[in-house]
Amino acid sequence: MLNFLSSLLQIETMITILVGMAAFATVLTVTAPFLETDRLKARMKSVGQERDRLRAAQRAQLVTGESAKLRDRVSKNFTTQLVEGLNLRKIFEADSSRHLLRQAGLRSERHLVTYLAVRFAVPLVLGLLVFIYSSTLYADKVPPPMRFAAAGIGIIFGYYLPSIFLKNLVKRRQDSIKRAWSDALDLMLICVESGMSIEMGFQRVAREIGSASVPLAEELTLTVAELSYLQDRRKAYDNLGKRTGLATVKSVVTSLIQSERYGTPLGTALRVLAQENRDMRMSEAEKKAAALPPKLTVPMILFFLPIIFVIILGPSIIRVMNIN
Repeated sequence: MLNFLSSLLQIETMITILVGMAAFATVLTVTAPFLETDRLKARMKSVGQERDRLRAAQRAQLVTGESAKLRDRVSKNFTTQLVEGLNLRKIFEADSSRHLLRQAGLRSERHLVTYLAVRFAVPLVLGLLVFIYSSTLYADKVPPPMRFAAAGIGIIFGYYLPSIFLKNLVKRRQDSIKRAWSDALDLMLICVESGMSIEMGFQRVAREIGSASVPLAEELTLTVAELSYLQDRRKAYDNLGKRTGLATVKSVVTSLIQSERYGTPLGTALRVLAQENRDMRMSEAEKKAAALPPKLTVPMILFFLPIIFVIILGPSIIRVMNIN
């Protein structure tokens, strides 16, 4: 192990590794534009499938008269049998997991079943891998109690790993929606004041805002589909607020619901909300700008000040060394 580290720390080896990494980064940079897919087209296709599913489910509900909650029908594959056999929906709180999955853009029942199965499998697999790794490579150095303790830590980490990954997906999606929401509100206000209905306004805003935020365009398109097929239009607005999980979106949803219920003018409310959203975005930008000086203190001490000292004191030290 020491010989490997010593050979790895040699100048020639490090230069070779850096050159290889630079070549890989160059190839990745050149080929990345050709490998990119049209995310907006793909997400709109998935929304279209969701709209077709809503249409089929609504027709089935009208025919059969069932009032149960509509869900995707999944085949009895291995993951479904695992979730149902071990009652993982109750153990891992399927309702909260479904809510997070919808906020991450994963709405199918298949996604929920897969997520619950992953939450069950990842701790066991990670704990087993940690135990095998410690028992094979460090069998003579690590006693058995420490191996079991390391496996327990792996199980605990594996238990929280899927939730952390899902919350990161939700956070990235919310950030994308939040960045484009102010512009979407302005476009929505223009559409409403020009005489468009709220459905046509949502469709137009979804087309225009897709280049800035694919998730927001997807959510608006799905809201239009729900407005077309749900019997209670207020439920469609409420679903938009729940799927995004953002306070700014929920305030607009509240205005839409009030306008739907009491017939209040929507243009005035949207104008006030758009102004508040712009002011909020400006205050957040000012807050980030005010937080920069404390964050830059440590990098300046570590990277800038030593270079400044070398530039200022370097000639004096060289002159003193030449005199001696």
